[in-house]
Amino acid sequence: MSELRFDGRVAVITGAGRGLGRAYALLLAGKGAKVIVNDPGAAIKGEGGDAGPAEDVVAEIRAAGGEATANLDSVATPEGGAAIVHAAIEAYGRIDILIHNAGNVRYGGLDELSQADFDAVLDVHLRGGYHVVRAAFPLMRDAGYGRIVLTSSIGGIYGNQRCVNYGVSKAGLIGLGNIAALEGEGHGVTCNVIVPSAVTRMAEGIDISAYPPMQPELVAPVVGWLCHESCSITGEMLAAIAGRVARVYVAETRGVYQPSWTIDQVGERIDEIRDAREPLAFGLHGHVDHIVYSFAMATKGG
Repeated sequence: MSELRFDGRVAVITGAGRGLGRAYALLLAGKGAKVIVNDPGAAIKGEGGDAGPAEDVVAEIRAAGGEATANLDSVATPEGGAAIVHAAIEAYGRIDILIHNAGNVRYGGLDELSQADFDAVLDVHLRGGYHVVRAAFPLMRDAGYGRIVLTSSIGGIYGNQRCVNYGVSKAGLIGLGNIAALEGEGHGVTCNVIVPSAVTRMAEGIDISAYPPMQPELVAPVVGWLCHESCSITGEMLAAIAGRVARVYVAETRGVYQPSWTIDQVGERIDEIRDAREPLAFGLHGHVDHIVYSFAMATKGG
């Protein structure tokens, strides 16, 4: 079996100066991709800047014989997102792969989080994802090829306490990924979502003494496959945690049909409504499949 490579491909990776992004950059560059290593070098909460992380990764890639260019723009503004994508065009004349990995963390409960801290996290994770996708998507569509990978989190799927800004952002990126996958269909552009768990600087303050190995390098091959031309899926989510890789998906119960409902009837039939023994998992066109299935129940009377 031949090795999957990225020769001739150009990848833009946000937040690539440390942690997961660094692992992605080193893996893709090591397999022939030209990489834009984007990272303004901000602190974990998003303050300040430092060219060192991005430049260090670029130096590491070049020392190994690869090609890479550092970019220090922030994903947090439309102008920054456009500049990051333009850096690939300026340096290498194209963009084939976009991985939005940049992130920050500002904790706080619903009763204490400031508006500034809420916006600061959405600006990098969710709006940042939109800014780079908005800039890259038309170029990929016109070229007839593209691979987009967005980053969600178990915190965005299942929630977690004292990080509503993070959870909202990561849930929103799933929606963005679905739209990019739908609009990329027929144009050679795929978009999938990685749900990674790894020990990086975002784990600071957490007791990880009982954790199994969770280095970023365990996640990177999954992202690498999602970025490769042989990737056979779009509009899906893959989780990678401690060596386990799994598909994550939205499902519905079969549901219950009545021509009309009262509040009391909903309560009386809630166990039937929630019965998940034969779940429905719709795919890329789930918005259509959900409507068609529901209308069919109404037409048939259940």
